[in-house]
Amino acid sequence: MTVKTVGIIGLGLIGGSMALDLKRRGYAERIVGVEQDPVHAAAAGTIGLVDAVLPYEQCLAEADIVVVAIPVGAAVPLVTDILNHFRDGAASGDGIPWRDKIVIDVCSTKEMICLETRYHPCRGQFVSTHPMAGTEYSGPWAAMEGMFDGRACIIANAEESDPKAVTAIEALYDCLHMRPIRMDAAQHDIHTAYVSHISHVTSFALALTVLDKEKDEKHIFDLASGGFSSTVRLAKSSADMWVPILTQNRDNVLQVIDTYIEKMQAFRDAIAVVDAGKIRSLIEDANHIKKIIR
Repeated sequence: MTVKTVGIIGLGLIGGSMALDLKRRGYAERIVGVEQDPVHAAAAGTIGLVDAVLPYEQCLAEADIVVVAIPVGAAVPLVTDILNHFRDGAASGDGIPWRDKIVIDVCSTKEMICLETRYHPCRGQFVSTHPMAGTEYSGPWAAMEGMFDGRACIIANAEESDPKAVTAIEALYDCLHMRPIRMDAAQHDIHTAYVSHISHVTSFALALTVLDKEKDEKHIFDLASGGFSSTVRLAKSSADMWVPILTQNRDNVLQVIDTYIEKMQAFRDAIAVVDAGKIRSLIEDANHIKKIIR
C-alpha cells in the first residue's frame, strides 16, 4: 500500500520519536498527531514533530496507519474504539477505505490488548507491536531522532493480523531501522517482565531506599557516581506509563520480584557473616551477563 498519512495518537517519547524519523525518512507523505494535553499539543506543533495536530475523529478519517502511543491502560479500550470506527465507517471518510486502514499499538504489555481485540471483526487490521526502545523521559520534548535504530521490535500474535497489514507494519519498522521479531503475546509479557519490567521496579526501589536513608539531598548530589546515576535513572520514568504496565503484567512481575528478593537475601546473608567467598561467588555468577550484554 502507498502510505499517504500516518496518524500518531500520543506525541510523547515513543510517538514523537516515531513521528520524527518517519517524517525525515520519507515513509509517508504526511504525519499527523492527536494529543489530549494542550501543552503537549502546542509543544508538538512548535517543535515540528508532526505536520498537523488533529482532532481524534479527523485523524482516523485521514490516516492510512494509526499508531496508538499512549499508556497501555488507555490504549486497550482505544484500540477497540478505533477498530469499531473501521467496522462502522465503510461508507464514510476520505482517503483509502476504512477496511484498508491499519492500527498498531506500541505498548509494553501485549497479552491483554490481544485478548481484548481477538474476536473483533476488524482484528485483521490491528497489528500489536512493541518497539524495544526508550528512555526515562516523557513528553514531546523527549522525542529524539534515531532512537529506534538497531533495536528489536516485537510483533505479537502476528497470525491474528491480516498478512498484508503485518507486511506494511514491518516496512514501517524497517524505515525506523528496527529488527522485527514475531512472538506470542503471553511469552512477550513473561520475557519483558524478566528483562525490562524488573529493571524499572528495582530502580524505583533503589531511589526510594536512598531517599529514605539519605535525608540530605546535597549528599546525594555530591556523592552520586556514574554507577548510581545509571542504575537509578529509570526511577525518573513516568508513573502514568508504569502503573498500568505493572498491574497488567502483575503475575509475571511478581514472579521475578520474588526471585530478585531471593538474590538480595543471598547477598545480605553473605555480607552479614562476612563470607567473602560467597560474596565473590555471587558477583562472579552475575558477571556472566557480560557474555550477553557488553
